[in-house]
Amino acid sequence: MARYIIKRILSIIPVLLGISIVVFLAVRLIPGDFATVTLGTQYTDEAAAALRERYGLDQPIVYQYFLWLGGILTGDFGFSYVSNQSVSVLLLSRLPVTLELTVLSLLLAVLVGIPMGYWAACKRNKAPDSVATVTGLLGISIPNFWLGTMFILLFSLTLKWFPSGGFVPLGDGILANLKSMILPAIALGVAVSAVVMRSSRSAMIEVIGQEYMKMAKAKGLSGVGLIFKHGIKNTLVNVLTILGLQTGSLLGGSVVIEQIFSLPGVGSLALQAINNRDYLVLQGTVLFISAMFVLINLIVDLLYCVVNPQIRY
Repeated sequence: MARYIIKRILSIIPVLLGISIVVFLAVRLIPGDFATVTLGTQYTDEAAAALRERYGLDQPIVYQYFLWLGGILTGDFGFSYVSNQSVSVLLLSRLPVTLELTVLSLLLAVLVGIPMGYWAACKRNKAPDSVATVTGLLGISIPNFWLGTMFILLFSLTLKWFPSGGFVPLGDGILANLKSMILPAIALGVAVSAVVMRSSRSAMIEVIGQEYMKMAKAKGLSGVGLIFKHGIKNTLVNVLTILGLQTGSLLGGSVVIEQIFSLPGVGSLALQAINNRDYLVLQGTVLFISAMFVLINLIVDLLYCVVNPQIRY
């Protein structure tokens, strides 16, 4: 196991290196640079040249990349051009919001998507299966930004049950915190719940058709006992795989939801960096999310051994 973990960690290095190159080049393909956006209507060639020289943007792009990479290897992600704050400090200050949003959305997927998927599989080709299938298709089809907007119109502006935006830290009260996060978590988690539901349904249908399930049923074990004793544990590998992939998509897909609900998370930080052409903040944010995604996949691989002792690395 230890050898496998070391091997996987070492394999992460070239992946992150490749991501850093793509990110570095991609952000510079955005029209306009920091000097152009900052100066705006007061733009002159002299002022732009001075600003680029100040932040090292006049240096060759290869030199800029290796300078940034060297800083990352020493734990220095650089400083924001706009606020002059450390990128690491900015990320750490925004991370709790995005993590809470991701955890709540994932919790929704686990508590709703998995039971619905198993229920639909056990009632295959019957009314519950049809209801779950249609619900899953709707969940995947509805854009989260539209759903978030409708939530604000209905539950915030009309019914006034929840705030329309903003973030309340946990330190200011759990109830107030949940009220500020429940709508964005549902808006973000509906599509994930639908994907998890469809995947868990497919996995359970496949397991139900196995010979050992038929043998257990022939021995007198049926219904809920059969599903819990033999069915669920043999679907967990597939379900864990989907949950790992969806967790990564939640981290990256929170940009729109955070913007709609005015949440100060990592996603909104990335969007602000794009608008301001704040290269170091954007590069650090995308690289950080990518590293989290790779780490989550490693954790999921290790959990395979927990849910299925037959798997060995």
